[in-house]
Amino acid sequence: MIKNKLRIDLNKNTKLTYYLVNIFRLLTPDIFFRQKVKNLLKDKNNLEKLRERVNYYNKVENSFAITSQNITIKMFIKKEKKKTYYFDLLEHLRYFKKTLKISYVFGDVTEIPEEPSFVKSRPINGSNQNSILMKLNKVRHFIFVNDRLEFKDKKDILVWRGKCYTEKRQDFIQKFHNHPSCDIGQTNTKGDVKVAWQKEKMQLKEQLQYKFILAIEGNDVASNLKWVMSSNSLAFMVKPTYETWFMEGTLIPNYHYVLLKDDYSDLEEKTAYYSKHIDEALQIINNAHTYVKQFKDEKLEQTISLMVLEKYFKDSQQIS
Repeated sequence: MIKNKLRIDLNKNTKLTYYLVNIFRLLTPDIFFRQKVKNLLKDKNNLEKLRERVNYYNKVENSFAITSQNITIKMFIKKEKKKTYYFDLLEHLRYFKKTLKISYVFGDVTEIPEEPSFVKSRPINGSNQNSILMKLNKVRHFIFVNDRLEFKDKKDILVWRGKCYTEKRQDFIQKFHNHPSCDIGQTNTKGDVKVAWQKEKMQLKEQLQYKFILAIEGNDVASNLKWVMSSNSLAFMVKPTYETWFMEGTLIPNYHYVLLKDDYSDLEEKTAYYSKHIDEALQIINNAHTYVKQFKDEKLEQTISLMVLEKYFKDSQQIS
C-alpha cells in the first residue's frame, strides 16, 4: 500500500483561514449586511453590465411559486451543517430578510432539481434552468496561481494527479499511465492500492513545471481547471459536460483550452503540436488568463452573487 506523505500545498486555500473568516462573519450583526446590499445594488448602470452573467447563473425566465419544501433563511441558518457549502451560501443570504424562503441542493450535483434551487454544479446541456449556480465550496474549487515559470521553460509532457473513483478517470489512467507523453497517477487513499498507476500527490508548484496539465471531470467538474487556466501551462481536456460558477459551458475549445477527443486518442498529437507551436500555445494561455480575470474581482463577484439571489426572490414573488 502506497501512503501519501502529509505535505502542505502553499498554493491552495487553507480551510483554517476560511473557517476563521466565516466565523467572524457569523458574529457580525445582520444590519451591517442589509445596509451594504443597498450600496452594492444601487448603481443601475454598472449592474446592467453584469446582467449577462446573472442570467447565465439564474436561467429562470418566469415567476414560480414557493412550495412547502422551501425553508426560510432563518431555518437554513439553524438547520444546515456548518460546512463550506453552508458558509458560502450564507455569506450572501445574510443580505436579505430571514423570512425569505429558499431551495438548495448541496454537493456534486449532476441532476436537475424539480424546482428552482441553488446548486454548485449542473449539467451543461438540456433544460437546466432549475439549477441556479452559486459560488459554493469555493475554498476547494476557486484556486488561482501566480505562475512565474514561462511556458517555453516547462517540461514537454502532460501531467495529472487525482483520485480515480469514476469510470471516465479510471479509463483514462489505465490507457495512459505509462505513456511517454504523460506523467500521470491516481492518488486514491481508500483501501489497499495494488495498481501500477498509484502515485503520491504532486503539489501545484510541481505540476506547474509541465507545459500541459490535464483537466478531467470527476463526480462533476474538473476542480483543477480554474488554477490551470490561471497558470502559464495549457489546459488539456475533453468538452466539459458539467459547469459551476466558473461557467465551463462558455469556454471555447482551442481558444481557452486545448480540446481532446473523448477517447484521448489525439493526446500525443496535441502535446507534440503545442510543444513546437509556441506562439499558438501562448495565445491560448493569454485567452485563458483574460477569462479567469473576471473571477478575481471580489467586489464584482459579491455583487453578481447578490443579484442572482435578488432575481430568485423576485421570480418567486417574495420581493418586488
